[in-house]
Amino acid sequence: MSKHKTYFNWSSGKDSALALYYLLQNENYSVDELITTVNTHFNRVSMHGLRTELLKAQTDAIGINASLIELPEMPDMATYEMKMLETVIRLKQDGFTHTAFGDIFLEDLKAYREEQLSKQNISAIFPLWKKDTNKLINEFLDLGFKTVVVCANSKYFNEDVVGTVIDKKFIANLPKNVDPCGENGEFHTFCFDGPIFKNPIPFTIGEKVYREYENPNNDNSVCTNDPYGVWYCDLIP
Repeated sequence: MSKHKTYFNWSSGKDSALALYYLLQNENYSVDELITTVNTHFNRVSMHGLRTELLKAQTDAIGINASLIELPEMPDMATYEMKMLETVIRLKQDGFTHTAFGDIFLEDLKAYREEQLSKQNISAIFPLWKKDTNKLINEFLDLGFKTVVVCANSKYFNEDVVGTVIDKKFIANLPKNVDPCGENGEFHTFCFDGPIFKNPIPFTIGEKVYREYENPNNDNSVCTNDPYGVWYCDLIP
């Protein structure tokens, strides 16, 4: 049976890692490329703030070809969609027919992705879709994955949480209004060890910084809909 040639939208975090793990067990798909959006102003993974050197070390440890989608610091929707379209066209020309995401329950985001990709006849796969997030994070840990919090919304957390390696105690002590997987953007992580990696990715904890983001006045931003502050922890290769 011929496998569907698939590229994976790799964020560097735990949900991506578990979704990729699921996909690699599925004989219907061949995952042949990882793509990641990066902020060229800071040379870091978009939203997560992870250094691209650590991203490269991570994808090298996975052993799948990886590429970057380079975005400016605060891309408007037109710029974002143009960059994504260029990438999708290139991948389609290379024979890719499917793509996968680590999304769990954000309906609007899933619908947006499917709508944009259907225009290029690319099928979208969501290996974690509608699964219980408490069960997912516990399965993630039970499989031997390890992940560290790289950024967190200040509405829910102070600076102490960034730089923390997630374990079951961390999950049990989360505020009640925070999703166990941070699916509403409460926190993001860097996955540095687990069954999809040939080796752990070494790093040390660096500076912790706080940044505030203004509420956009219109709908042409891909960053956020609400004003909020974020704590970041710099991980040093």
